[in-house]
Order: sequence, then structure tokens, then C-alpha cells
Amino acid sequence: MNASAMNILYKTSATANGGRDGGVRSSDGTLDLQLAPPTGPGGPGAKTNPEQLFAAGYAGCFHSALMRVAAHHKVSVKDSTVTATVGLGKHDDGSVGLDVDLLATLPHATTEEAEKVVAAAHQHCPYSKATRGNIEVRLAVAAGESAPTPVA
Repeated sequence: MNASAMNILYKTSATANGGRDGGVRSSDGTLDLQLAPPTGPGGPGAKTNPEQLFAAGYAGCFHSALMRVAAHHKVSVKDSTVTATVGLGKHDDGSVGLDVDLLATLPHATTEEAEKVVAAAHQHCPYSKATRGNIEVRLAVAAGESAPTPVA
């Protein structure tokens, strides 16, 4: 879709300074965090990092898409959650990249219902659209009392 043809509903901005050893602040000041590289790649940790912020944004956005799709399909999202796990790693060519695992937990839905609405939510979520073809995103559901299963 051509960006100029899109009807923008909301815009925000955040400014970073100091990279992974600095800070980030939203234009309205509601987000104001100090950053530190995660301990996994040798950083000090103890502060948030860009991957955590991406995971939080993706989980929240995907859960909203899931709730909209589930309402349309009359699938219960009572007590549902979405967990986004973001991985930071190196590709074979040495470049750094991300991957994502999304786990949707729908305790009051069948596995079939959960898979159906999660797959549909993945088509509607703005984060899923933005990442499609750029990073690997794996979907899984946990429905009712079942263990998580991948969504095809």
C-alpha cells in the first residue's frame, strides 16, 4: 500500500540518545527510559533494551488485532494473553537481525478456534504487516488446557 494513500489515524515519535547505552523518550514524555544492552550479548542489563520495547509493542498490537478478529468470529478472548518473544542474533552473513515468537493463549477457546483467529489476526496486525517478509515470525496458540502448538 502506498503510504501517501493511507489515512493516518495517529502519529507519535520517540527520540533516542546514546544508542543502546543511552535513553529514549516519547514526544509526550509518557515513555522516558534509560537503555542498556542486554546481558546475553555481553551488556550490563538492568535497564530496558530496544528488543523489549519491540516485544511489548508487538504483543500489545497483536492482542488488539486478535480481540477484533475473535469478536468477529464469536470466539472468546476472556483471560487471553499474547506473549511476544524477540530474538536478536546474527545471520550467516554476519549482519544482525531479529526474529519473533508470538504465543496467543486463549483459555476459553478450542485449539481450532484459536488457530483460526490467530492466523487472521496475523493478517490484520500492523506489526505483523510491517515485519512480513523482513523477519521470521512464528505463531503458536495455547487453547483451553492444551500445551502450545504452532500455527501453520
